[in-house]
Amino acid sequence: MTTDLKQIGERMKGLRDALNYSPEEMARLLEIGTEEYLQYESGEKDISVSILLRMEREFKVDLATLMFGTEPRMNSYFITRKDKGVTVERVKAYKYQSLTAGFTHNLAEIFIVTVEPKPLEEDIYQNIHSGQEFNMVLEGRMLIRFNGKDLILNEGDSIYFDSSLPHGMQALDNRAVKFLAVILHP
Repeated sequence: MTTDLKQIGERMKGLRDALNYSPEEMARLLEIGTEEYLQYESGEKDISVSILLRMEREFKVDLATLMFGTEPRMNSYFITRKDKGVTVERVKAYKYQSLTAGFTHNLAEIFIVTVEPKPLEEDIYQNIHSGQEFNMVLEGRMLIRFNGKDLILNEGDSIYFDSSLPHGMQALDNRAVKFLAVILHP
């Protein structure tokens, strides 16, 4: 199953409508501008994981519900078969496959992330969100820009870091990189 930014935006709008909030109130609660919030809601702008995590905490809605439109049902275990996890492409270069979308009250979000190559001259999209993150390269090589420092990770390498500091990834060698990302909730 694949979803896109417009579908995530529709779920954000549905949540806002259910809460009976105006776009201005929603933006204020998320600590962003109204214009930026409306761009998320319309699917015109990439929605960072930090915004989605903030919505999860603020409104007590599961991240998987926002990203994938699924309601988690399992509370003792959940199996994701190879290549069968729910996927979302937040930006053209990033594809997320959730490995935890069917589990309720999870303490971590776990994804297989695929980053497509792009010219090295282009800016690396950077993200910040509360908690900690673990990334392990499964295929390819990537550059991770962490808090202003560029680090190279090869297949099998991993990094564990404070995700409240700016971080972004870029595929190297003109080929896609696939890595396991574990985002731990605070």
